[in-house]
Amino acid sequence: MDDQNKNLILATALSFLVILGWFILFPPPEPDPEQLSEMTAEELVPPGAAATGGTTTVTSGAIESVPGAAPAPQEQAVDTPRIAIDTPRLEGSISLQGGRLDDLRLKDYHVTIDPKSPIVTMLRPVSEIDAYYTLHGWAPASGLAPEDVPGPNTIWTQRGDNVLGTDSPIILDWDNGNGLTFSREIDVDENYMFTITQTVTNNGDTTVAMAPYGIIARHGEPKNLKNFFILHEGIIAMADGTLTETDYSDMPDMPDDRVQGVKSEIQQIEANGWIGFTDHYWMTTLIPEPGTRFRAVSRYDETRDIYQAETVQGTQTLAPGEAVTVTSRLFAGAKEWEAIRNYERQDGIEGFLDSIDWGWFFFLTKPIFWLLHELNILIGNMGWAIIALTLILKAVLLPLAYKSYVSMAKMKELQPQMEKLKEAAGDDRQKLQQGMMELYKKEKVNPAAGCLPILLQIPIFFSLYKVIFVTIELRHAPWFGPFRDLSAPDPTSIMNLFGLLPWAGPAPESFLALIMIGILPLLLGISMWLQQKLNPAPTDPTQQMIFAWMPWVFMFMLGGFASGLVIYWIANNVITFVQQFMIMRSQGYTPDVFGNIKSSFKRGEKTEEK
Repeated sequence: MDDQNKNLILATALSFLVILGWFILFPPPEPDPEQLSEMTAEELVPPGAAATGGTTTVTSGAIESVPGAAPAPQEQAVDTPRIAIDTPRLEGSISLQGGRLDDLRLKDYHVTIDPKSPIVTMLRPVSEIDAYYTLHGWAPASGLAPEDVPGPNTIWTQRGDNVLGTDSPIILDWDNGNGLTFSREIDVDENYMFTITQTVTNNGDTTVAMAPYGIIARHGEPKNLKNFFILHEGIIAMADGTLTETDYSDMPDMPDDRVQGVKSEIQQIEANGWIGFTDHYWMTTLIPEPGTRFRAVSRYDETRDIYQAETVQGTQTLAPGEAVTVTSRLFAGAKEWEAIRNYERQDGIEGFLDSIDWGWFFFLTKPIFWLLHELNILIGNMGWAIIALTLILKAVLLPLAYKSYVSMAKMKELQPQMEKLKEAAGDDRQKLQQGMMELYKKEKVNPAAGCLPILLQIPIFFSLYKVIFVTIELRHAPWFGPFRDLSAPDPTSIMNLFGLLPWAGPAPESFLALIMIGILPLLLGISMWLQQKLNPAPTDPTQQMIFAWMPWVFMFMLGGFASGLVIYWIANNVITFVQQFMIMRSQGYTPDVFGNIKSSFKRGEKTEEK
């Protein structure tokens, strides 16, 4: 291989090392499950409610709220009744104060791999630290004052006394005393989707107008953020086929709202869309019915340090004796691929699958995850599914890589002649280049073909890294023995004799973890070294030294990566080694396990041992 192509491989490898180094130097911080925010509960800012006074402007079927559209919520009163939520996958409660969904936990997910650890909490009431809750209500338009419509502090009455479950919706009622009666039916499915049906009946003698809204509020930035550049955390919205993402850190830079101290960004959605907050594995999303025109608002109140996602649907005008019903949905739970895909396909929620952060290589990450998911269902173990996925990917890429492996085999055999050319040329690089080009031409070898396997592996590697990092299906997924979480680094270490002793290794974020590596990084280094032995060595001494050290550098650098990714890399190296070994034999080259060619058969004739 000439210096130009060697430099291409070297530059690619060094770029890869730089990116991997970044992952090691700036890894996603491991959240402390018991860590809580120190901030106190603040008040919510409903649509345009941060100041007193004001009116509401109605424009062509949509409401444009201004200060005073709705009151701010107060803390939960001690004696305010609650309605329990109990489904196979959810538990919590709804407060009759505002009808707030502000207490929700996920039964299927624990904070750590210990089954005795607490289950994951999704939503918390305004009276607690890290408050995170949802509200639905009506913003008053013509003929109404704020107190005429139910808001965040309205005390509702439950119709009946049942618990909210998959087969038992609840109904809330409120009468404003001035001719308007409101009801709200809340239903929940077997997963994480709530359906909110709001009805208002005008029993008065004047025409009134109002607009239904939904709010998701977070008090303060979440304290368990990964803050990792390959993962989006913050506002996520789909507006008529266009996905927008706004990180928490970017929300203070949004345009100024009409209310002082408030930043907001507004999207007018014509037919299909949704908006909400996404975390690493969890999401809360407001979803108006498909085909509904509405306004999606991302809002940040700097004074109160509150982040909000809002939907405001079209203004409803009711003449005396009329009633109107508006339905919307709320997703609050885990970003499970299968559940979210079903909501997109069966319920028509456009682009809902894109709420999972597939990244730039979405055209690779989506099919790779689909295949991994199906293999996991078939095999029943995510670790073996990763290995099976690697086998399939290598089989698919083999026709493209075949010529590359053949070229590298020929290059390997030509290594002694290249060394002789180097000795004869001395410091005359031009003479060396000419001699090598003549040798390539004579032996019909394409040195550039050997670059293809490396170039093919890079996007697949990053796509799989993305899949393992962002998908909840890999969270706490076991393999065997000590490998109980494939989304976490290898738990074995030299300190515990690679899992044979009953104590844990060094903490993943500690410096010792970079040195006291586990069994998987060690196997990675060995497999990478063996694979490298089948490839032709560079003629340049500096390049030879870099390539010689590369397996062991990768061994330490990848030690802190998710063990699922290291399993893929080991399997990839082993399969590549076997493929190259077999292809070299099929071409008449007979290497040993260390890549040394003992004999060869070219053009049907046996040549001397190399």
